[in-house]
Amino acid sequence: MKSRAHTMLFLGLVSMSIWQAGEAVYIHAKAWVAQRLIASAWDRSLATGAAVKPWPWADTFPVARLEAPRQGAALMVLAGASGRTLAFGPGHVDGTPLPGDPGNAVVSGHRDTHFAFLREVRSGDVLLVHSASGRMVRYVVSGIEVVRNKDVRVLLDAGDDRLTLVTCYPFDSPVPGGSLRYVVVATRRDAAVTRI
Repeated sequence: MKSRAHTMLFLGLVSMSIWQAGEAVYIHAKAWVAQRLIASAWDRSLATGAAVKPWPWADTFPVARLEAPRQGAALMVLAGASGRTLAFGPGHVDGTPLPGDPGNAVVSGHRDTHFAFLREVRSGDVLLVHSASGRMVRYVVSGIEVVRNKDVRVLLDAGDDRLTLVTCYPFDSPVPGGSLRYVVVATRRDAAVTRI
């Protein structure tokens, strides 16, 4: 009887392990497919000049491509910064200019996925933004700070052309969200926007 209980316990643990491994594979596969669909939507947006959703039921679409060359990061920026959007990539905060446009373009992302590279960003680093209109704009990181999550000044127009990247802080916290935000400000350095 004891042997049967051990066998049942063993089979139960093996089944749970297989189920958990299957969940992990599913999540990674879903993320991989989503990134390919988002990249395809971006290519169609560039070709047509119109916003293209990555899948028919999506409530977002790519609005820019962000590169951090020193960190080896290249990300699609999506319209909106809802939790659902941030699951697929960094999101452009509504009410701020689009990345690459004049003013303070604000983009938010998760610290443990798409914006994990921000912990390696330093003052003087170059960030490149490719806009949906086919322009490339060069920014240089001019400031990094930690602010309270209610500090709205990061959203305000500062009188220059900048890209503000925001993520939760600290980076290694096991608790999602929190009361602090890590803010990277990059100022546009080239006066003329180049076509890509």
